Amino acid sequence: MSADGPVPLPQRMHVFVRDWLSSNNVVLKSDAGHVVIDSGYHTHAPLTLGLLEGRFGLAGGPLALLVNSHCHSDHIGGNAAVRERYGCPIAVPVGEAELLDPWDAAGLLLTYADQHAPQFRFDRTIAPGDVNRWGDLDWEALAAPGHDMGALMFYNRAHRVLITGDALWANGFGFVLPREIDATCLPATQATLDLIASLDVGVVVPGHGEPFVDVAGALARAYSRLAALEADPVRNARHIMKAMLSFKLLETRRMRLADLPRYVEEVPVFREMNARFLRLSGADVAELLVRELERAGAVRCDAGWVVAA
Repeated sequence: MSADGPVPLPQRMHVFVRDWLSSNNVVLKSDAGHVVIDSGYHTHAPLTLGLLEGRFGLAGGPLALLVNSHCHSDHIGGNAAVRERYGCPIAVPVGEAELLDPWDAAGLLLTYADQHAPQFRFDRTIAPGDVNRWGDLDWEALAAPGHDMGALMFYNRAHRVLITGDALWANGFGFVLPREIDATCLPATQATLDLIASLDVGVVVPGHGEPFVDVAGALARAYSRLAALEADPVRNARHIMKAMLSFKLLETRRMRLADLPRYVEEVPVFREMNARFLRLSGADVAELLVRELERAGAVRCDAGWVVAA
């Protein structure tokens, strides 16, 4: 997706739209030094490097800086590989720094959700209010707590472009923990959506999915989803569990149905959500998740396996 695509983006900006295992990669080109925002999941690192090497990426040029919108595994998983290839510095949101140094696998939700990211060293932090010159454009860093309490968005006022990470997608946003687990996340999500609504935004570049111009429609859908999650924490817990299982299946491609009850009993995110909200046996949780994901077309069952669809 570039300036000549269906969504008008600045001329030297390109978005590699990835799947739901890897975040999108945003490339901001400049003679003063190219910048990339977010690096995808670690198993997709070879594809990430291939995209960056191509003509819509860096086209053989150097990488001046790798930036993360936030530090979940699908956004930082390629950091180590990108640094190894390009020798570039890495900038992270200031609110994430204490999770990265020292490496806090639990705080980064890696052990919590059975996800993985190679450890990396960051070189600088970005704070809300900072303005950075990337791709010959000024990008203002904006706090975007909720899905991740340290997350940032990046806003270019001249072209009315907002890079939202997982704070706003065309149809929703990244999972948000229920109040019963973290009382801050839902109110913070509300505040982030209110901030987006207050800006003059013509194009949103989300962390997942195509860039879009129907910002008002996306916000309306996001507010509606937020209200539903606030009103029904059990629904929210089921949503998070389904999202985490779908993510794992995108990584592994399939899992044995017979192994799922033990899996949901052992992995902390499933264990905690079940203990607080569902209070079912591991077998019943596994059956519930697979049934609902199958109904949604996200998985299929085949000869004793649950397979990512």
